[in-house]
Order: sequence, then structure tokens, then C-alpha cells
Amino acid sequence: MMTDSTEAKSNPSNVTKRLQKELRTLMISGSPGISAFPEGDNMFKWVGTIEGAKGTVYEGLSYKLSLTFPSQYPIEAVKVRFETPCYHPNVDTHGNICLDILKEKWSALYDVRTVLLSIQSLLGEPNIDSPLNTNAADLWKDQVLYKKVLLEKYNKDVKKTNHCTEESNKLS
Repeated sequence: MMTDSTEAKSNPSNVTKRLQKELRTLMISGSPGISAFPEGDNMFKWVGTIEGAKGTVYEGLSYKLSLTFPSQYPIEAVKVRFETPCYHPNVDTHGNICLDILKEKWSALYDVRTVLLSIQSLLGEPNIDSPLNTNAADLWKDQVLYKKVLLEKYNKDVKKTNHCTEESNKLS
């Protein structure tokens, strides 16, 4: 007799059903500043958006994320990375995120909503003792200077990203 976790491991349709349920939950929850949807018809690849929470240096900024679900989801954690360049102590230059619930603290009880809310929270409350970006971690102590550097980088990177998107759209 198979247990639920064994069944989920061996049956991709169970993973798809779970992801469809998570999508409905996310849409119904109306959690401010977070959203995610499947990329086309692929339920295993989603595009997410996170807005910086009010009262943080990230307030008013919006970031695009990619979410890739392994075939063993939710036994294995979803892979999440920033597509919009993100200057942050716990995000590297490739968009990889250092967040315990995406690694060793992952639980099958977490869902997309929980993950997005955790990343949104991480923006305003980084773990500067475990940085991927030491420059950002060092600057974090001076919030005025940090915000200045953050906005300069965000404005430069977002304009560059938008320019690249416009160029690729012209080619297609």
C-alpha cells in the first residue's frame, strides 16, 4: 500500500493537482505584493512577482522571480531565483536566494504563497550573518546609504532589463 508521500513522489499528476490547488489558494488569498502564475501551459515552471513591503527600503520596488518545481514536489523544495536583478545581502548576482526554507528547513507543508511571503519578508529583514552579497550586508547597517545604492542599482538594472526585453521583442 502506498502512502500519500510515496504516491506524490511517483505520480506527476498528483504534483500537478497540488500545484493547481496552490494556484487557486494564492489567487483567492489576495496577499498584497505577491503573485505567481504558471508560464504558459507548464505547471512546473511559474513566474512570480514580489513587491517590497511597506516601511522597508524595498517599498515601491517590484521583482520578477522564476519558480521551478521538481518532479518530487512538495517532498523537494521549489527552486526560486530572482529574474529582476536584486541588490540584497541574501541574493547573489545570479538571482540565487539564501533562505533556509528553500534549503534545509524545507517542509512539504509549505506552499507557493508561504515561499513568496517569506522572500518578501526577507527583503526587509535580511540575515546579514549569512550573506551571499557581502557588500550589501556591510551597507545594510546604514539604511539611508543602503537605500541610495539600492535605488541606483534598481533603476539602472531595471532599465537595462527592460531595454533587453524591448530589443528581443523587436527581433521576434
